[in-house]
Amino acid sequence: MREGQGERPRAVRSYKGLSVVERAFRSLKTVDLKVRPIYHRLPDRVRAHVFLCMLAYYVEWRLRQAWAPILFDDHDKAAGEARRESVVAAAKRSPQAERKAYTQRTEDGLPVHSFQTLLEDLQTLAKNKIQMGKVCFEMITVPTPLQQRAFDLLKVPYRL
Repeated sequence: MREGQGERPRAVRSYKGLSVVERAFRSLKTVDLKVRPIYHRLPDRVRAHVFLCMLAYYVEWRLRQAWAPILFDDHDKAAGEARRESVVAAAKRSPQAERKAYTQRTEDGLPVHSFQTLLEDLQTLAKNKIQMGKVCFEMITVPTPLQQRAFDLLKVPYRL
C-alpha cells in the first residue's frame, strides 16, 4: 500500500494537526494576545471570557492569513506539502517562503516582518490634532509602502 493511501497517513496528519491547536493556546496565553488567567465563577461570565478569548484569536488568525505575503509565514503551504517525501517527514516550506526567509524581502521588495514587528510598525501611524492659535485641524500620518501594503491586503482603505 502506498504512503498516500490508508488510515495511517490520515492519523499522522491528524496528530500533527494538533500543533496548530497548541500554537493557538500558546498565542492566547503568552506570545501574541497575552490573555492572563481571570477567575470567573458565574457561568455567563466564564462563557463571555472564553468567547472574547476565541474572538481575539480569530481576529489574529484572519490578520495572519491576510498578511501572509508580508510576514515570514508560508502563504503557499500546499507547495511546501508537495515537497515532502512522506507524511511523517518534517514539514517543508514552499520555495516562496524560503526565498522570503533568505532575502528578508517580499516579492514586492518590501521588508518581511514577524506578526509582532508588523504590528509595531503599524503603531507608528497617528492622527494628530494640531492647534495654531484659534485654528485647529487634524493631520494623519502618511503610511509607508509596507503599511499601505498591509492595509491593501486587508482591503481596508487608509484615508488621509
